Amino acid sequence: MAEPLVIAVAGKGGTGKTTFCGMLIRYLTQKGAKLLAVDADPNSNLNEVLGIELPTSLGDIRETMAQRELSGDPIPGGMTKAEYAEFMMGDALTEEDSFDLLVMGRTQGEGCYCYVNGVLKTQITRYSGAYDYIVVDNEAGLEHISRGTLPHIDILLLVSDCSRRGIQAVGRVSRMVEDLKLKPKTQGLIVNRAPAGELDAGILEEIAAQQLDLLGVLPQDENVYKFDTAGKPSADVPEDSGIKIALRAIAEKLGL
Repeated sequence: MAEPLVIAVAGKGGTGKTTFCGMLIRYLTQKGAKLLAVDADPNSNLNEVLGIELPTSLGDIRETMAQRELSGDPIPGGMTKAEYAEFMMGDALTEEDSFDLLVMGRTQGEGCYCYVNGVLKTQITRYSGAYDYIVVDNEAGLEHISRGTLPHIDILLLVSDCSRRGIQAVGRVSRMVEDLKLKPKTQGLIVNRAPAGELDAGILEEIAAQQLDLLGVLPQDENVYKFDTAGKPSADVPEDSGIKIALRAIAEKLGL
């Protein structure tokens, strides 16, 4: 079976990273791609951007298993912890018509998360051939990828707002990627919420100083704000919205 293309989206909170990730998922599935979406940010809300119910997370599974371990409550059916984790993982994978969603959830605390990590890695390896793409919404720390829980990265998209501090934060993530020797085939910066889709000289100067490859600029889009305040999934803003036009141009540039 062919390996899926793994696209990781990373950046600090509040930059619109998850909204971009949801729109990218919509773009790829509208083209007929089979896709696994992974929400690897502890502040899980990719499901809201996509307009689906929040499923059980792997963090929830970890907590259930840890509580059983601490309380001495036996795992049912004589299963091993790994077998029980695999059984419970069926609740963590939400199957939609055009994509599947897996939510990692929080990983703090002591306990048996290592079993869940191992099961997740095994399951993704087992089923990855069924997907054309795996799209991962990461926190800035890239925890799950750095720990080897999730696959290698083919394309790493670093999302920032159009502030110097935001660009500097992405620069730190880029250096972390180098330190971790993740070696994505393609890596670049996407600047979000730019007024009229334009960057001023100071931001371009900071991008150059951080040695970042600018892949594209997403404009500040009133449609995203309106959908969010109305409780509508922001991934579903109209296709003629400025942000979606810009996103399509980035995707085409990446050959997606």
